[in-house]
Amino acid sequence: MNDLGGKTAFVTGSVQGIGLAIAKALGGAGARVALHGLATAEAAAAACDALRAAGAADVAFFDGDLRDLEAVDRLLEQVQAWGPVDILVNNAGIQHTAPLAEMPRETWEAILAINLSAAFHTMQALMPKMAQRGFGRVINIASVHGLVASKDKAPYVAAKFGLVGLSRVAALEYAHVGSRESGGVTVNCIAPGWTETAIIEPQIVARAAAHGGDRAAGIAELLSEKQPSQRTSDPSEIGALALWLCAGVAHNITGTTIPVDGGWTTQ
Repeated sequence: MNDLGGKTAFVTGSVQGIGLAIAKALGGAGARVALHGLATAEAAAAACDALRAAGAADVAFFDGDLRDLEAVDRLLEQVQAWGPVDILVNNAGIQHTAPLAEMPRETWEAILAINLSAAFHTMQALMPKMAQRGFGRVINIASVHGLVASKDKAPYVAAKFGLVGLSRVAALEYAHVGSRESGGVTVNCIAPGWTETAIIEPQIVARAAAHGGDRAAGIAELLSEKQPSQRTSDPSEIGALALWLCAGVAHNITGTTIPVDGGWTTQ
């Protein structure tokens, strides 16, 4: 079910965290994987090495600033020259917290460009070609903040809600494409809650210190306000879900947003 031999995946924002975990899961199933990010040569090489170790059939790294439409066009041209994209994962994202009245306008524009507009551009370019082949998977990494709001995150929440809406529209437009045998073309979102990435590590360390170094207690306190399970997710768990959505048996799962949030959005 999880054999992606002969398939090519393109994962944006994939040199670390959730993006890298998804890329490793897809590569581990035999896919060729196009990695992407704004990274040092060393970081890019390390990510490629991790994919090869995971079992990827082939791997290449592509850079490109997703805030720049010309750079996005060049990126898409280069990736498609490397191979026809069967699986698109829009993971790249940035965040900045500030009250609405104090949010810099340039920050609003940057967050919307990377977290939302870039997904539109990649989907617009790649999905018609998926349709021609009768198989395609688009997995957009949203957030619990694509389902519920929080203070001080206006552009991030707006972008993630928009990503969920964009995904639903695309799912409807491509739902009839292909067949059970070919796998069809599907579009889904994954909405992680608290996930152990470098972004939240300083908060975990600080909370653990307040509990005498007890990491589990620190995490439980950090999550207690919003995530009922009081457990974080590991990025590899998001990768496992993304891999499952790529399977042929998932041909009728489209237009969904799947929370991985320990009950956060159930409340």
